[in-house]
Amino acid sequence: MMDLPPYRRPRYLFNAHLETVWPALFRRPASPFYRREQINTADDDFLDLDWLQTGRKRLAVVTHGLEGDSNRHYVVGMARALDAAGWDVLAWNFRGCGGTINRQPRFTHNGATDDLDAVVQHALGQYDYPVVALVGFSMGGNLSLVYLGREPSRVPAAVKAAVCFSVPCDLVAASQQLAEASNAIYMRRFMRLMGRKVFQHAKRFPERFPCSDYHELKTFQDFDDRYTAPLHGFRDARHYWEECSSSRYLSAVRQPVWIVNACNDPFLTSSCFPEHRHHRNHRVNLVAPPHGGHCGFSWAHGKGRYWSEIVATRLLADLS
Repeated sequence: MMDLPPYRRPRYLFNAHLETVWPALFRRPASPFYRREQINTADDDFLDLDWLQTGRKRLAVVTHGLEGDSNRHYVVGMARALDAAGWDVLAWNFRGCGGTINRQPRFTHNGATDDLDAVVQHALGQYDYPVVALVGFSMGGNLSLVYLGREPSRVPAAVKAAVCFSVPCDLVAASQQLAEASNAIYMRRFMRLMGRKVFQHAKRFPERFPCSDYHELKTFQDFDDRYTAPLHGFRDARHYWEECSSSRYLSAVRQPVWIVNACNDPFLTSSCFPEHRHHRNHRVNLVAPPHGGHCGFSWAHGKGRYWSEIVATRLLADLS
């Protein structure tokens, strides 16, 4: 573990909810000049990829969180920081998150490692990068870790490391945490955004996406029981959460990874902070600053860059 700058939140962000919400509402980093590419998937669907590419030898694959996209403030900020640090950047969009609803009746979910693998394999097949790093946020961080640990022998050798922020490593506990009254503002937003995709899919697949009473669904349990689990081969929401929690795969990860979770993250519980005594894998490192919120990490000393961006570029600096 190299020395990392300690995180000190700005004085005006004096609690976890402010740290989480303020960047989402008010941070507007200049968007990089992405090059959009659409690739086909094995199941006759597509993924939208956004490239920030100048011919470097190292590629960072950035994976956004639930109902995010490549233009979310934390993705744009990270892409700009990695570009300045000498990386090509590929910020990919989950199914339906690139601006057009996908063709197949499915979503990118916490266990959709086939989608992430399609992105990585495409990048390597087209450009043969010798070094690839994964950078993930929230659900994207969990998905990146599942990808590395579920079938480690199938991960391309070019994938050298991962840095993941605000990771719900225990989906059962995190889903229950978000159902708490203190997180109602976030839960309502997620349900509203996920509902948009449900209604779009229902126009073509009404039997797969019943939605006449969608307004009665209030939590991830409601949503995942009705849609995510049956659409993707799980018995129910809990089976989906248990099978797709990255904590169960950390012991098998073969690359150095860093999980950066703020201790005051309102989305996470103590079980989302995997300690070495549980996974017994010296490659898995936990960085747990006392503050930061969820995908926050605003930093007054960063000269426009957030603490998470400085941490990621520093951790990945020596990869070769």
